[in-house]
Amino acid sequence: MNSQNIPVIDIERLDSPATLAALDSACRNWGFFQAVHHGIEPDAIAALRREMHEFFALPTAVKREISRTADNPWGFYDRELTKNTLDWKQIFDYGPADGAAIQPQWPRAMPTFKLAVHAFYDACELLGFRLLAAISANLGMPAEHLSAHFQQAHTSFLRLNYYPKCPEPERPADIGTPRTGHLGLNHHTDSGALTLLLQDAQAGLEVYRRGEWHLVEPRDDALVVNIGDIVQVWSNDRYQAALHRVLANAEAERFSAPFFFNPAYETEYAPLPTTVDDDHPAKYRTIHWGQFRTLRVAGDFADRGEEIQISHYLART
Repeated sequence: MNSQNIPVIDIERLDSPATLAALDSACRNWGFFQAVHHGIEPDAIAALRREMHEFFALPTAVKREISRTADNPWGFYDRELTKNTLDWKQIFDYGPADGAAIQPQWPRAMPTFKLAVHAFYDACELLGFRLLAAISANLGMPAEHLSAHFQQAHTSFLRLNYYPKCPEPERPADIGTPRTGHLGLNHHTDSGALTLLLQDAQAGLEVYRRGEWHLVEPRDDALVVNIGDIVQVWSNDRYQAALHRVLANAEAERFSAPFFFNPAYETEYAPLPTTVDDDHPAKYRTIHWGQFRTLRVAGDFADRGEEIQISHYLART
């Protein structure tokens, strides 16, 4: 593990030239940064942390009463797969309703849980739009260009993660999966546009850069932000979605809350015209987000063959 850490960016004035330059550098060189002065109220963060701890302390049988299914992705789950390998964690997912079959599920014994989740989700949604406008500008497009894919019925969701103590943690030096023990979350890139992550004080997130894993030291005043596969495609590989993972720990529990900022299902994405020229031809074919996401979720929920990646959509040369 390398001690070099990801950039820290003050995003209070996100449209300033200095901040845009820092954001561009972080996206080019890391695909990750820590955002301070992000604007999410401390009370909203504290409420979410309190409710998250209370929820995951419930008996497993009670949590499984609101388990997610192959038809409804919202709710509790404790058998998540990444790289077709079981992660050492429990999750709760909340996202928008979509017809009668896809509805949020809530723990009946926790009346304030829903309020805390909604408040944090709404705050992350606003921040996601601000960050997306800055990335759009950095890629040479109008600030509002990319947000058009998110204005109506975007598919963003909030995940609550609980990493219990693990009797057999394993920390592979490479990007392989554990051979005998466990990772909290196996290596992957995020499939959507942006991820905003609230960590607790227990370190565990690692980012892979230049052949080494880098531990992301938690900051109480920051959210961790990373770009996903959609931004990589839009940027024509100028910005790379970084591999990351979460360590399992024999001595301590860990809690986190990632907000995945994703476009509407109907969105089709490809390299932006400002990123393509004679010297930089388009590296990807057009991808349909709804189809891509459906295939990716199937691999996370159950072991259903090869996990779909944007590499499957590389342009033919």
